[in-house]
Amino acid sequence: MTDLRLEREFKTSAARLFAAISTQADLLQWWGLEGTRLIAHDLDLSRTGPWFSVMQNAEGQELKVSGQVTHVDPPHSLGFTWGWHDDQDQRGTESHVTFTVLATQSGARLIVDHRDLDDSDQSAQHEAGWTSTLRKLTAHLA
Repeated sequence: MTDLRLEREFKTSAARLFAAISTQADLLQWWGLEGTRLIAHDLDLSRTGPWFSVMQNAEGQELKVSGQVTHVDPPHSLGFTWGWHDDQDQRGTESHVTFTVLATQSGARLIVDHRDLDDSDQSAQHEAGWTSTLRKLTAHLA
């Protein structure tokens, strides 16, 4: 198993950053890889329980991921399980994501911990995916 950790700085308050990563209205503005659009979702990370999203890329390929929100501690952290679905909608190996928000002198820091990934190849794919997605979050908060 491998773990992935990414950190990004934002020129916004910790409370605003937490709202952007947890509430459906904000999530719908930035969630998913660049070049994809959400075509179906139950995307509200502000409460515990199930969630899912289906993204579609420019070639029409659908990418589904789902899980359970495991904890919400505003404005500090939230956690959720993560599992990609295959073409037959079978959910694959489960991993766990934690978003941690820290206030800084210039705004707020987001730490993304994605744990229990199968191997370094999967970790590299998720790093590329989160990096793409976090660029969308940065643009959303600009």
